[in-house]
Amino acid sequence: MRALSHWSIFVALAAAGTGALVAGSATTADAGKASSKSGTPMTVIELFTSQGCSSCPTADALLESYADRPDVVALTLPVDYWDYLGWKDTLANPKFSARQRAYAKARSDGRVYTPQVVVNGLKHAVGSNAPDIDHAIAVTKSKMESGVGVTVRSVNDHLVIDLEAARDPSKVAEATIWLALISRKVEVQIKRGENHGKTVVYHNVVREWMPVGMWNGTAATIKLAHHAVKQSDAEGCAIIVQHGDAGPIVGAAMLRQW
Repeated sequence: MRALSHWSIFVALAAAGTGALVAGSATTADAGKASSKSGTPMTVIELFTSQGCSSCPTADALLESYADRPDVVALTLPVDYWDYLGWKDTLANPKFSARQRAYAKARSDGRVYTPQVVVNGLKHAVGSNAPDIDHAIAVTKSKMESGVGVTVRSVNDHLVIDLEAARDPSKVAEATIWLALISRKVEVQIKRGENHGKTVVYHNVVREWMPVGMWNGTAATIKLAHHAVKQSDAEGCAIIVQHGDAGPIVGAAMLRQW
C-alpha cells in the first residue's frame, strides 16, 4: 500500500494480505432493473480504483461478484491522482477523486487510497479484501433499513425515478438524488506504469455523476428525457439518494440497460 500523507508524502503500509495505494493524511424487478423498495434496502458499494495502482486489479475483479448481486449497487469510480506515476488512467474523472476525498473529510479520518471501497456512504475498506467489505455491509445495512424505497425504469424515451415517502417525513433530512451513468463492462489494455502489459476488466464504470433532484421525505417521481442524460458509452444508470455530497446513502436503484 502506498500512501500520501497530507496529499504529498509517500508512506509504505501493509494491508493484512491485501494491497492498496493510499493518498491522504433490493430486489431484482426484471433483467434490467434493480430497485430498493420498503423493507429491501440496496447496499451501495463504491470502488475507487486506478489503472496506475498495482494493487487495484484484484479489487477490480472482486467487484464483479458484488455487481452480480441483485441486492447490491456496485460502482467503479476511477480516480486521477496517480496519473503522474507513468500511466494516465483512461477512465478517471477528477469528480471521483473529489468525491473520495469528501468521504474522508466526512469521516474525519483522512483515509484516501486505492483500491478503496466506501459502503453505503459510511464505512471504508480495502477494495480487494472481501471479508472486510462484507463486514462493512453488515454494520451499515441496519442504517439503511429506514431509508427510502427507490425504483428506476425506462419508459417511452424517458428515465423515470420513483421515490417512496418516508414513514415520518417530518423527521427526514433533505437528501440529494444522484444519477450515475454507467458502462457495465470496460476492458482496458494498460501499456505503462505499475500494471504495464495487463488487460483489466472494469465493471459498472461510472461515466458521469450528476444531481437530478432533492428528496425531502415525501413521495416523488422524476422524469428525465433520454436525450438529456444518456451518453453513448453508458448502457445504464444508478440512482443514489444521499445526505449531502458524502453523507449516508438512504436509497439506491440500478437500471442495467436503457
